[in-house]
Amino acid sequence: MLSRAYGIARSLVMYHGIPGKHRRALRLYGEFLGPGDVAFDIGAHVGGRVRVWRHLGARVVAVEPQPDCLRVLRLLFGRDRDVAIVPGAAGAEPGTARLALSSATPTVSSMSPGWIESVTADRGFARVRWDRSAEVEVTTLDDLIAAHGMPAFCKIDVEGFEADVLAGLSHPVPALSFEYVPSAHDASMEALRIVDGLGAYEYNYSPVETMRLASPRWLDASELRRGLERIRPRGRSGDVYARLTGGHPGTQHAERTRPAAR
Repeated sequence: MLSRAYGIARSLVMYHGIPGKHRRALRLYGEFLGPGDVAFDIGAHVGGRVRVWRHLGARVVAVEPQPDCLRVLRLLFGRDRDVAIVPGAAGAEPGTARLALSSATPTVSSMSPGWIESVTADRGFARVRWDRSAEVEVTTLDDLIAAHGMPAFCKIDVEGFEADVLAGLSHPVPALSFEYVPSAHDASMEALRIVDGLGAYEYNYSPVETMRLASPRWLDASELRRGLERIRPRGRSGDVYARLTGGHPGTQHAERTRPAAR
């Protein structure tokens, strides 16, 4: 229990307590989201992105499978009618799946045994232990869109399960991000392959929670792959950003962000 409390406290400091990070995040996500847009946070954790997106005026769908993180999300956002908290995970198809939980480092809890095996060879994960597990409900991005409307932006940070999440999406969303971990390079490249097959996307990269795009211009998929290969030996993780070409996604798709009739 003590390690679980420590893990959640560490996450709260990391995602809510770093000076300047919130302002940088507002600038970054302001490129994708505006008032009234829908945003999907797949792997919402303790709600760092939810907080930023609400300040931008977006309506947020926060999907999170970890019970301890869900308690934090409900405490922080449970009374906000513009935040829908969805217990569980997203994947290729509806059902259930086994989530490996890390009590001391909940940010690396994962539903991908292959990803866990890959990163255990990374020195940065040397102290990480997945010490318990839980069965969680799984939905799909397509089902979330049917229930909540087309998101202007979708963040996917699910520790190696990104390709599975994207496999549950049958049509392109205006903009999205997914995590890149060098020690699990192949899994990230599979996620990129799926995104590139969905539509005409251009790409950028943000290293390790810097909330800044690394490239001064947007890249095609081949350029991004080459760039990630160059940084791979340094072991510096981050997030790949993708947006459909042809204009600002938040305004271009404004009519599609309204929730489905219920």
